[in-house]
Amino acid sequence: QLQLVESGGGLVQPGGSLRLSCAASGITLDYYVIGWFRQAPGKEREGVSCLVDRGGSTNDADSVKGRFTICRDSAKNPVYLQMNSLKPEDTAVYYCAAYRQFGGRCLLSGPYRYWGQGTQVTVSS
Repeated sequence: QLQLVESGGGLVQPGGSLRLSCAASGITLDYYVIGWFRQAPGKEREGVSCLVDRGGSTNDADSVKGRFTICRDSAKNPVYLQMNSLKPEDTAVYYCAAYRQFGGRCLLSGPYRYWGQGTQVTVSS
């Protein structure tokens, strides 16, 4: 059973940076699409970025393009979300999620089956 654990959230000033990590326990993330999502109070959950394990293809929401980068070093390492130039509107609980797929492109609207518990990101002065 794939279990995902997020870490790296916290309080940061506008314009600052944070790096979130999504680690898997139980198995490696071979042949999985990994996605980052966020949900702010009173708002619907929003897809942020996703990564196809094989091939490294990524997909980013328009709201974070040029500021956020999803990446990983190897199948055994966590998936990271590097967040730069943070804005107050980036404040949310951030979740990582996964679904099984062999190559191709990832979809933020894909059938994410496995979810982490989330980590809070607060951007405020």
